[in-house]
Amino acid sequence: MAYTAKILLLGSGELGREFVISAKRLGAYVIACDAYDKAPAKQLADANEVFSMLDGERLRAVVEQHRPDYIVPEIEAIRTEVLAELEEEGFTVVPSARATQMTMNRDAIRDLAANELGLVTSRYRYAKNLDEVRAAAQHTGFPCVIKPVMSSSGKGQTTVRDAEGLEAAWDYAVANMRGDRQRVIVEQFVDFDYEITLLTVRHKGGVTFCPPIGHRQERGDYQESWQPTPMSDAAIGKAQDMAKRIVDDLGGHGLFGVEFFVKGEEVIFSELSPRPHDTGMVTLVSQNLTEFDLHARAIMGLPIPANLRARPAASAVILAERDSSALSYDGMAEAMADGADLRIFAKPTSRPYRRMGVALATASDTEDARRIARAAAAKVQILYRD
Repeated sequence: MAYTAKILLLGSGELGREFVISAKRLGAYVIACDAYDKAPAKQLADANEVFSMLDGERLRAVVEQHRPDYIVPEIEAIRTEVLAELEEEGFTVVPSARATQMTMNRDAIRDLAANELGLVTSRYRYAKNLDEVRAAAQHTGFPCVIKPVMSSSGKGQTTVRDAEGLEAAWDYAVANMRGDRQRVIVEQFVDFDYEITLLTVRHKGGVTFCPPIGHRQERGDYQESWQPTPMSDAAIGKAQDMAKRIVDDLGGHGLFGVEFFVKGEEVIFSELSPRPHDTGMVTLVSQNLTEFDLHARAIMGLPIPANLRARPAASAVILAERDSSALSYDGMAEAMADGADLRIFAKPTSRPYRRMGVALATASDTEDARRIARAAAAKVQILYRD
């Protein structure tokens, strides 16, 4: 079989699905892995494996079976110590085994940013029980934000206004933790003007930045994003400087989603993902090269343009309302009537607030694009047949 690269994709959600499309356009052979069959990326990949990424023995067996050129994590819940061992044995982990280990847990990446690199962050402490949560909240003050050190798409996150809300926030964080560590980060609530994702590409030619992406969250999960978002040159410069410092420290090649809070000219580091970011779905229509194209190019050692530009565009998520294993969709024609585009992720099951698709729109400015995308997302109806 002829291919340009063999890629083992660890995690096969909607971001992995778009990455598979980009990688296969460049001639790659992709094996998609996830804990369940018929995951979105598996529907398009050349081959697939079903197993939990936290099963270290199975993870090693799959890597040794397929002998990929690149091991590409798409999710955080992975037995990262096995990736480190595999990297030492000569396999290429994207962007690096150290990056996957550092970013799998919010505590490691926050300590790196704040303590080793000196980046501007909010006040924070960690806690592994309710008593420690109460003590941490006294350090940060109220309001504060409590979230698991390891979770997916912002799940388990609560903004707490007073001491009476700490126990419920702790319980919610524990219920939504991933991995095998019961630990939360309690951090100062930042009264920011807006928050951004700065997609940062580290490649063999250096580091390249996409225009900043604004986004809005609910329940700790993104609801809409838009690009470009207005920022002063000074604020953009601060964000780019911090992003470059941390991705250079983590090493390797690939796309990183670096999140910041912005208050006036002050830029505060929040989080980092060493892979395409959910808010970056907007790049499917805003940029000639999407975040997935850029990730694939960087991984495979292909050129990245020096200047990446974005037309005004927006994305808005399509959410499920309940559990179901028998789904269909209606209203797509109406949703697309005003020029919006849709991506339906084809997930085999739904649950409350699960992201099932996204509406995308371009316009003369981002506010108009946001309006079109939100209206389109609202017109898509998920039909539950069970």
